[in-house]
Amino acid sequence: MSGTADGERPNLAGRRIAFLGLGNMGGPMAANLVRAGAQVIGYDPVPAAVERARQAGLVLAAHSAAAVAEADTVVTMLPTGRHVLDCYAEIVAKAGPGTLFIDCSTIDAADARAAAVAAVAAGQRACDSPVSGGVTGAEAGTLTFMLGGDGTTVAAASTVLAAMGRRIIHCGGPGAGQAAKICNNMLLGITMIGVSEAFALGRALGLTDQALFDVASVSSGQCWALTTNCPVPGPVPTSPANRDYQGGFVSGLMLKDLNLARAAADAQAVDTVLGRTAADIYAAFVDTDGPGRDFSAVITAIGHGRARPVDHQQDSRSEQNQPNVAEETG
Repeated sequence: MSGTADGERPNLAGRRIAFLGLGNMGGPMAANLVRAGAQVIGYDPVPAAVERARQAGLVLAAHSAAAVAEADTVVTMLPTGRHVLDCYAEIVAKAGPGTLFIDCSTIDAADARAAAVAAVAAGQRACDSPVSGGVTGAEAGTLTFMLGGDGTTVAAASTVLAAMGRRIIHCGGPGAGQAAKICNNMLLGITMIGVSEAFALGRALGLTDQALFDVASVSSGQCWALTTNCPVPGPVPTSPANRDYQGGFVSGLMLKDLNLARAAADAQAVDTVLGRTAADIYAAFVDTDGPGRDFSAVITAIGHGRARPVDHQQDSRSEQNQPNVAEETG
């Protein structure tokens, strides 16, 4: 099942929704639930996030268990699978029977399935629902949700998610939403590096950024990383490149997702050569630039020759292929 929420937003009056994790993504998403008429009880350990949520109309709880106590729906947006599993261990038994749990975090598919098992074992309903669209999409209510769970639970979750997004796609059973998300973001990381290399080469060959954009954006090189999140300032005025790469999808999170994809590929014995290379490039970039700028800022390293990861295997191969001087001169 897939669908859109392009029409009228749902009226969530009378719904009581707990939202755990009110950061750059969770905060705006929770605010959209408030705008849809829901009573939203939030929790986050970061005081600044709590204050922003309060200004957006949320009711703030002292801890996560208090937030879920009388909720009919619990939405989580947390950093890692460990955070999600620890949170579920604390709250699934504290919510009323049949509460709908929607995890919007981006985590390993195996962790998503484990979280769903824990919720169902406690008498709850659960689905994983990672998002695409970044902070801009969270603020505008135009996110895409990729859902993993049974059809009945996904249908129930879709009513809530339609207040926060534009597209809702049922990808399969528990964990399938996370599988779709990490595959998509692996592809995104690869394409952003490719687009950045194309601009770097174009500049070296004397092309202006605008000229290359005008050609590639209407030719076979067209992609989201070029036409929406263009890594150079100018051609797409709304891209983070025009703000020194502030805002957007930060490179630290791209590295996290690429590492999730790498771990999944290892577990399934899939040889994702470009995915691994992209992970290595972003690891080197984050190590020097930090995790906080938009992931398109990787072009600043590519353009200056600083994006090439260290190939430890190549070092090992080179050492193995060195002549044995003692043998040859003995």
